[in-house]
Amino acid sequence: MVLDSLKNSGAYTALHPLFQQAFDYLNQHDLSAMEPGKTVLIEGKLTLSVMEVTGKTPEAAKLEAHKRYIDIQTVISGTEAHGWLPIEACKQEKAPYDAEKDIVFFTDTPSAQITVKPGEFVIFFPEDGHAPCIGQGPIKKAVFKVLV
Repeated sequence: MVLDSLKNSGAYTALHPLFQQAFDYLNQHDLSAMEPGKTVLIEGKLTLSVMEVTGKTPEAAKLEAHKRYIDIQTVISGTEAHGWLPIEACKQEKAPYDAEKDIVFFTDTPSAQITVKPGEFVIFFPEDGHAPCIGQGPIKKAVFKVLV
C-alpha cells in the first residue's frame, strides 16, 4: 500500500507501466466536474470510476481485496478513511472470490486505518486488504483500476 500527495505521484510511475497514464489523467482532468460513472481508458487494462458515496463507520465498511487489478484511489471531496490488513492476515472469507468482479470480501478486522483527503492518493495492491468508504457524510472519490 502507498499513501502520498498527488504532487509526488511521479515518484510511483516506475512501479507499473500504466501508472503514468493513470496519474497523467488524474493530474490533467478536473475530476470534481465529472459525473459519477465509469470511463474506460484502455480496454481491459485501465479504467476510472468516479463515485459518490456516504461515509460508513469502520464496523460497516467491508474488507475487500482484488487479484487482477491494482486500485489507485483519490478523494475528490470529503475525507475518506480505509481500513487495511495484509492479505496474508485475511483468514475469514465472507464469500468466495468473484473472478468476474475481481473481488473477495473478508470479515477480518483491519489492523490499521489510513485517511485520504483531496490532493492525496492511495494505491492498494493485490496483497492489500482494504475497507473503503469510512467517513462521515458525502464522499466523492475516483478509483483507477490498473490490470496487474
